[in-house]
Parts: sequence; structure tokens; C-alpha cells
Amino acid sequence: MSSFVMPTLARFALVLTGLALLTHAALAGGYERVRLPSYDGDLDAVLYRPKGPGPFRAVVALHGCGGLWRDNGRLSLRHSDWGERLAEDGFLVLMPDSFGSRKLGSQCGVKELTVRPSRERVADAAAARHWLQTRGDIRPDRIALLGWSGGGSTVLAAIRKDRRPADERPDFARAIAFYPGCRGQLESGSFAARLPLLMLIGDLDDWTPAAPCDFLTKAARTRGEAIDLVIYPGALHDFDHPRREVKERSDIAYSATGTGKATVGTNPAAREDAIARVKAFLKGL
Repeated sequence: MSSFVMPTLARFALVLTGLALLTHAALAGGYERVRLPSYDGDLDAVLYRPKGPGPFRAVVALHGCGGLWRDNGRLSLRHSDWGERLAEDGFLVLMPDSFGSRKLGSQCGVKELTVRPSRERVADAAAARHWLQTRGDIRPDRIALLGWSGGGSTVLAAIRKDRRPADERPDFARAIAFYPGCRGQLESGSFAARLPLLMLIGDLDDWTPAAPCDFLTKAARTRGEAIDLVIYPGALHDFDHPRREVKERSDIAYSATGTGKATVGTNPAAREDAIARVKAFLKGL
């Protein structure tokens, strides 16, 4: 487990042509909206493309339980911030919309999920990887998987050794999980990571608490798995959001306290350190 280090202070996308799987792509805010085939119908997705001809390294980024979009139809600020940031660093970023594609809104308060992190969303991540690997501007063996909260839980499920892809395409190369729910993987007793993994979480997270991730990491590292966990003192769920005021949410189905309530909000120091760590981790692609 890594200790927290105080950070130093540290777009457009081009319209793609000639891709059979690419629908009409409306350029808005630096991203394109695309569609890609999946096992149960097409997935809507957001694509950030860096400047230049490529071939590019890529990141498949998985949203949390709130989905990709705000109520006003705009891409949520967390996703636009990370999409633009990673594209500026030379990565093509694909964000599949697991909920909106299936006509679902926020799933944060839903107890009986029909689009589960460990099942349907793992398949969505695989579909995103396959779609990227059909493109001529992508390095097919240099694709990372990243997720937040419920998307982070999907990352853990997707990189298990017992869920290695059956196809003959290159696997994801690296994985990053922001404040995932580690308890389910810990309680399964069979979690083993096949990829290098970076997890980032706050020690005050009362939605997806840090302790299960700490236990999971220690067990994995005794087996020689390449997992790094960073626990940020004083940080809450959503600590990496560009500007989320600290507040209590009471609209969630599950929380560490069992009350359906959790506190969320930006932690500027943790956010800046996480940005630096993610960049350094992805340099290994």
C-alpha cells in the first residue's frame, strides 16, 4: 500500500472517417458520440480522441452508478475532466454508457440491479475493448481499463484471473479503480488479479470503504500480484471530482453504514495526487 504524497502543482477530438462501426459523430465539448456493438444491442459511448494520426494507446473508462450524463443532458464534469485530461496526454478514451444505452437512469438507489457490475458491465468493457481493437489508429495491446465506484467494481471483476477473455485478441494491459466496492471480491475468496492494478480511495469513504480494499490488496500482494493501493487521509467518495461540494447523499441503495447515506465531495490534494499517479501508471502502457 502506498502512502499519500503531496503533489506538485502541476481538444478537440478529430471527426473520424471510414469506420464501419462509427455512427454519425457529433463533436461537442471535445468528444464524439459513437455506437458500438455489444452482446445485447448497441452501446452508446463517448469518445475522446487525441491530436495526431496515431496509433494511440487507449483507455476504456467506466462510469459509476450515476451514469455518464447530467440531468441537463450534458456529460458529467468528472467524465469530461478525465476525458480531456487523458486525451491531452495522448490517449484515446472510450466511455461506454451502460445505463443510458439500456434506457436506464441513475442506478445509485436501485437494490435489484439489472445491469450488474460483475456481469453486464464486464461484458460492456469487453465490447469496448473489441471495438477499439478494430480501429487502425489504436495499439490493440495497449488498452487500459479504468472505472469509478460501480465502474471500479466492474474493473475488479473484469481483471480476475478466472475471467480471462476467451477471444484471441490482446487483453487489457493495465487497470485503475477509483473507490471500488471491494467487499464482494474479498468475500468471494477467489479474487486474483491477472493485470497490474492501481486502486485509489479515501480513508473517510463511507460508501465504498477502504478497509476491504486494504485486505484485498494485502492478500493479493502475498501472492505476488501487481496491485498498488493508495488510501488518502481525509478523503471521501468522489474525491477526484473537479468541484463537488462536500455533502451527504441519502439516495443510495447500499452504504457502509447501512443507512443508505454517504458523504461525498472533492479533496483537492488527493485529486491532484491521483491525477499524477494515474499519469505515471499509464506511462507503463
